[in-house]
Order: sequence, then structure tokens, then C-alpha cells
Amino acid sequence: MSALKKAALSVTSAALLSAFLVSPASAVGQDTADKEPKPPSVMSQVGGAQLGRSGTQVNLGAGAPVLPKDLTGRSWMVSDAETGDVLASHNPHWRLPPASTLKMLFADTLIQAPALQPKTLSYTVKDEDLADMGEGSSLVGVKEDLSYTVHDLWLGVFLRSGNDAVHVLASMYGGVPKTVNDMQAHAQELQALDTTVVSPDGYDAPNQVSSAYDLTLFARSGLQKADFREYCATATAQFPGEQEKGKKRESFGIQNTNRLLTGADGVTQYEGIAGVKNGYTTHAGNTFTGVAERNGKVLLVTVMNPSSDETHAVYKEAARLLDWGFAASGKVTPVGELVPPQSADTGTGTGKGAQADKPAVAKGRNGPGTTKATAATGGSGGAGIALGITGGVLVLLAGAVFLVNRRWPLPDLMRRLPRR
Repeated sequence: MSALKKAALSVTSAALLSAFLVSPASAVGQDTADKEPKPPSVMSQVGGAQLGRSGTQVNLGAGAPVLPKDLTGRSWMVSDAETGDVLASHNPHWRLPPASTLKMLFADTLIQAPALQPKTLSYTVKDEDLADMGEGSSLVGVKEDLSYTVHDLWLGVFLRSGNDAVHVLASMYGGVPKTVNDMQAHAQELQALDTTVVSPDGYDAPNQVSSAYDLTLFARSGLQKADFREYCATATAQFPGEQEKGKKRESFGIQNTNRLLTGADGVTQYEGIAGVKNGYTTHAGNTFTGVAERNGKVLLVTVMNPSSDETHAVYKEAARLLDWGFAASGKVTPVGELVPPQSADTGTGTGKGAQADKPAVAKGRNGPGTTKATAATGGSGGAGIALGITGGVLVLLAGAVFLVNRRWPLPDLMRRLPRR
């Protein structure tokens, strides 16, 4: 049986398994006396059978370091962003409330939408745009009857995790119901089958769940879009403030809430960090997905709901996992893989491919299903592009322009980037 057929059968069986799961293992509505809920006995096997097992999964080889001891997340996963190899996992398909890490899916779904182009497009906020936000929502400070550019609003989403900015962008896109429907459809396209979208901003809602595996898929997909990379790597920016009649509009500074990016609040800035998104709600606890590069290796890490009393545990556990991943790379056998989108062109020429930046790629250069990538952040302001695309959609050769096939993952996706 060909590798392609095996992969198809694997995805089909995984999808069927996901469909037969009785209910999401959500913290919403659980008995508050249950301080340590257990993962379900049956979980999705998307990405590989080992990923469907409960507990920690790792296949150590010769010279591989042991995993860090101080890991308390209910679910976590560390992966190679280039190859898609999952280096180690812990309940990666446990369906849990995602908090604002779900904004990665929101951004990946909408950031290239024609209704939100160009980034300089200005929009005057209406009262109804800010209706129905959850009580205690994180806000960037969007005000009714004032205008903001799409660029401003995306900065509000990524830096301050502003639910107000999310709702305005959703209104511009066609409304919250359409946004939620399209986010769900995009999750299915990415084969993120653990995810149920109820609100576009990740605010706690009954049955709204995702998983460490799915959040990693969202990050990986989003990072193939230049604007997504830029915003998630931005540490500080100016945001439009109040407008007094006859005076120049004021602005105020905002800082990214990703403490591994900014080094704020006693968290050490992580070397090579390039985003992606953090979150917190009452039911979700702390959640975080990050991407970092060292020595030409790019890793993705997701941690959901650590139980440790350690201050900012979600960042510190993510940093420990990244440290381990960089040290263990090439010394472990993967426990699974990050699957491509359903429509991806994996080298057969039959798929549509994902809506990502389109690098110049020579067919077969790195072989089917492989990538060459790096990641880094910009200067001290953190405004540099996190994961840059080299080349363009066209290859210029001997005076002629040739379109080239795209594959998944995209070869040469993350190269030649500024570093701190």
C-alpha cells in the first residue's frame, strides 16, 4: 500500500474516532470539587495512534535528555514546526477550554479576508459592534463612534488580546455568527477535529473546546501568513486613543501579553521566541502556544492549564519544553505528526493548498512533505516579522516567469530572519 493511501486511511480512521467521542472533556460545567479532572480514556488519534493515549508520550533515543520534571499542564505538546514531527506530548487531544489561544484560529481564518483588506482600511465603530462581549473580557480600548484601521485592530487582537477588537473585525467580516461558522469550517479544513467554536474571541462558553494538538495546528497554519507573523511577533505598539474636537488624535502604548516575548513581570524573555498567543479564563486556566528558533531549528510548543503554584507557570513550563525540544531534536523518535490541511498539495498535484504565503520552490527540492525553516524576532521593540518567507510566488529563470507547485509544509518557509 502506498504511503499516500496509508495516510488517507489514517486520517479517515482518526476522523471516525473523533466523531464517535461521546462528549468533549471540557472544564465548563464540571464538578468544582474535582480539582484534578482526568483525561478521557478514548481520544482522537489524528496525527498518530500514540497521540491518542493518555499521559506523557516520548520515545527517547541514544543521548536524548529526559523530559523536565516540573510539568503540570493538563495537556501539552512540543513539535518541529518544519517537519511536523511531534517530539513529545501529554494528553494532546484532550478537549479543553482554549481561552484566547483560540484567537489564533480567528486570525488565521480572517486575516486574508477581502472584507478586511487593505490593512489601511478604516472603519468607524458602532455600538452594536461591541455588544454581547463577555463580562470581564480583555480589552484594548476600542470606542464607539471612533475610527480604527484594520492594522490597528489586529494589533489590539494580538498584543492585548482585545475581545473588543475581535468583535469589530468580526462585524466588518460579516458578523459574529458568520465568523464562528467560518472558524469552525477552517478548523475542519486544518483537521483540527477536537475544536468546537462558540465565540470568536475564546471567551468561556459551554462546549467551546480545543486541544493542544489543534492549537498547534492553528499556529502552524497562521505562521505561514506574513501579517500573522508580524503581529504575533510585535512586542509593543501605539494604539489610537480618544479624539478631541479640533485636536490631533492621541495614542497610547500597548504591550504584548506574551511574557516570553516581552520578558515582562519577572518572566525571562525566551531566546529566539517569535510569538504566538497566550490566554486565560476562569475555566481554561492559563493556555499558551509559542514558536521559537535556535540554530536553524524551529519548534512549536503548546501548554494548557498547568496546576503549578509557580508564578507564570504556563510560560515557564513552555520554556522548559522548548529547551528540552532543542536539546532532544534528532535524538528522539516522533510520537506523531502534525497533519496537513485536507486540501493541501502534498506533492501529488491534486490538492488546492492552503492560503499561505507562496515561496519560490523548485519542485522536489526538499522532497515531499518536508520544509526548511527558521524563526526569530525583531529588535528590542519586538516589531520584526517572526517567521519570514523567502522568495515570492514567481520564480524568475532565464528571463521567463514560471509558476511552481506548492507543497505542505512549504519548503524554505522560515529563513533569513532578524534576531534579537
